[in-house]
Formats: sequence, C-alpha cells, structure tokens
Amino acid sequence: MAQFIVIYDSCVLYPAPLRDLLMRLALTDLYHAKWTQEIHKEWMRNLLKNRPDLTLERLESVRARMATC
Repeated sequence: MAQFIVIYDSCVLYPAPLRDLLMRLALTDLYHAKWTQEIHKEWMRNLLKNRPDLTLERLESVRARMATC
C-alpha cells in the first residue's frame, strides 16, 4: 500500500498525456494522488480557453473519473 501522497497541480493535469500517465502510476499504488477543487478549476479553465473544441461537460467527466481512482 502506498505510504505517501502526491499533490497534482494544474500544470500536470492540463496536458492529457501527462495526466494519464500520472493517474496510471497512482493506480499502481505507488502513491496516493490528491488535488483540490481549485486545482481542478484551474486546469479545466485553462484547457477550455485554449481548446474551444472541448466542453465543460467533457472535462467534468474526466474529473469524475479521476475521483474514482
């Protein structure tokens, strides 16, 4: 069982490939991944600003899946 906690900041949650890698590592029980609601708001706000093809609903779905890990 993981013995330490890693706080993911928005700068590692914004790029999807990095977010995916870090979430997969957390699933291996190397560590417990944590973040705050403010961190979620920040990466989602910036991603929506730079990627108008995405929707808030889609990002909320990503956030919900992250909460299950």
